[in-house]
Amino acid sequence: MENQLSQARAPIFEALRAFSKERVVPFDVPGHKHGKGNPELTEFLGQATMDADVNSMKPLDNLCHPVSVIHDAEVLAAQAFGAAHAFFMVSGTTGSVQAMILSVCKRGDKIIMPRNVHRSAINALVLCGAVPVYVNPGVDPQLGIALGMSLADVERAIEANPDAKAVLVNNPTYYGVCSDLRSIVKLAHAHGMRVLADEAHGTHFSFSDALPVSAMAAGADMAAVSMHKSGGSLTQSSLLLIGPAMNEGHVRQIINLTQTTSGSYLLLSSLDISRRNLALRGKEAFAGVVRMADDARKEINAIGGYYAFSKELINGDSIYDFDVTKLSVHTLDIGLAGIEVYDLLRDEYDIQIEFGDLGNLLAYLSIGDRQRDIERLVSALAEIRRRFGTTGTGMAVPEYIDPQVAVSPQDAFYADKISLPIEETAGYICSEFVMCYPPGIPILAPGERITEEILAYIAFAKEKGCTMTGPEDADILRLNVIKGSN
Repeated sequence: MENQLSQARAPIFEALRAFSKERVVPFDVPGHKHGKGNPELTEFLGQATMDADVNSMKPLDNLCHPVSVIHDAEVLAAQAFGAAHAFFMVSGTTGSVQAMILSVCKRGDKIIMPRNVHRSAINALVLCGAVPVYVNPGVDPQLGIALGMSLADVERAIEANPDAKAVLVNNPTYYGVCSDLRSIVKLAHAHGMRVLADEAHGTHFSFSDALPVSAMAAGADMAAVSMHKSGGSLTQSSLLLIGPAMNEGHVRQIINLTQTTSGSYLLLSSLDISRRNLALRGKEAFAGVVRMADDARKEINAIGGYYAFSKELINGDSIYDFDVTKLSVHTLDIGLAGIEVYDLLRDEYDIQIEFGDLGNLLAYLSIGDRQRDIERLVSALAEIRRRFGTTGTGMAVPEYIDPQVAVSPQDAFYADKISLPIEETAGYICSEFVMCYPPGIPILAPGERITEEILAYIAFAKEKGCTMTGPEDADILRLNVIKGSN
């Protein structure tokens, strides 16, 4: 059957469409019964959506144990992305990242990773009890952003921790920075370690020769791919890709520990249709995205004050490659933080970009963008500089602070804790997360010692309007710390 499958097929979508033509009377869940029980929702989402929101059944397969249409759709996804197998994930790429780590690590195991990881990776350590060995990324002195991992730093971490089970790599970072993934894979494999790639922002790498190497092409063992970010599927849908060295059955078991038993067919069919679209038209589509991004950078840099950065940053190591579809712009030289420009774009110009931090903003370009919309963004940036810009300091606020890891994330998360006013927590070990979201990279993670530098950074981020998440106290006036840890 697998040999008969074509990338022009969409097995889940085809099965759903055939099912919708049958006059099946539903005495199963969901309780809205094809929308009849919730007319307002049906009016809002449309009848076709409600008809496709169905439960697992024999004609539609079962996500927990796929043997027919879901299985075939996963086979096609694996072929499209150059993987040994692909798993359809409906718990977001957070679920994919966690499944990767839980597949190779258990309590007490070490895993080498950069500190500028998404919170999902550290969440996985809380769940399984693995211990992080952080490779602290370099920081660009002008932009203030964390970079990729230096190969020499990874080698030192491996030599110092030969018992580590895996190395996790961002491919790329939120800003588009890529490490030397092929060399890291070769190095890790030579020491018997798995390589896991957080490829949440690199779905498109498999469909363009003008972009950095994909994790599967680089020989990684597992990759978490956010199809909904740049691949066109519905929000929360994701892929988990594995290489030939991984045990497919074991990984499926790990996924089923936390993923729902009621997989959404809206998400599953969106993965199926989006994979087909990328396989048939992805190379052409992303060639267009690359052109639009390059043109936008030239126009933004011509405004003055802004710096839309790209491949000129490449240094062959911590910035081994750069994803040119990421329209990342440094803003401090116009006297405004990235988050301030982010807010102005939304409030004054009805333009929603991906995120703004203290020094930069990111406009996320994908297959759905149009040239006229990008021109509108460029025009708005020019007007913001004219209306709101001042003389910039030319100095970036660092986005990365070296952590002081005192205990494992799991031990810290479950330790006896007390709640203190945030200004009184310096010297204590944190037992929860604090982060700006997006991008979701923790400023503090469970098990890390709180310093005055970190507290100053949090205060400044709050002052500038960054959305802060993670702590039990939603206002982030108090933090949970390990009792007696100061």
